[in-house]
Amino acid sequence: MARTRSLEAHQRILRAALDLFAARGIEGASMDAISRAAGVSKATIYNHWADKEDLLMEVMVFVHGLDREREEADTGDLCGDLAAVLCRRPPNDFDEERRRITPALIAYSAVHQAFGRAWRQRVTEPPRNSLRRILERGIQRGQLPPGLELDTSLALLLGPMLYVHIFSKDDPHNRPELGPKVAEAFCRAFAIRPVTATQKAARR
Repeated sequence: MARTRSLEAHQRILRAALDLFAARGIEGASMDAISRAAGVSKATIYNHWADKEDLLMEVMVFVHGLDREREEADTGDLCGDLAAVLCRRPPNDFDEERRRITPALIAYSAVHQAFGRAWRQRVTEPPRNSLRRILERGIQRGQLPPGLELDTSLALLLGPMLYVHIFSKDDPHNRPELGPKVAEAFCRAFAIRPVTATQKAARR
C-alpha cells in the first residue's frame, strides 16, 4: 500500500509541476508552489528528485514519451527501418502540455545551458543511436558502402526532421509525413542494394 501511495504522489507531483511550469515559467514555479498544487510536502518532492531541474527533466521525459520502451527497428528493409525511426512521435495524449511548456523550456535552457545540453542529449540520443545501429547493420549486410561516414549520414537523416520541427507552425499531426521521404532520398543516394526482408526470403 505504501508503494502505491508513493507512486500516486509521484504522478501528482509530475502533473502539478507540468501545469505550473507551463503557466508560470520554470523559474516562476517554486517547489513550494508545486508541493501545494500536488498536495504533498516539499520533503516528499525531495524524496523523489534531487532538485527542481531533476524534476523538470523527468516532466519533459514523461510528456515526450521518452520513458517508454521503443521496439528496435530491424526488419531487414533498410529504407523502411530508417523511416520507422524518423516517423516516431511523442504520445498524442500530451500534445497540449508540450505546446504550453515548450516556450518556457526554451527560455530556461538558454539561461541554464548545462540543463539545455542535457535535455537536448536526452531527446536526440535515442533516435541517433537507433539510426546508427540501422546504418551499421546496413553496412554489415552489404546494403550500404563500407566507407559510409556515419555522423554525416545521421546529420542528413535528422537535419530535415529538426528543420520542420523548429520552423513549422502547423500542428505536427497535420503535417505531411516527412520521415519516409527523407529515408527514401537517403537510400537512393547511398544504398548499394536495399534488400528487403521479403526479397531475402524469396532468395532462400
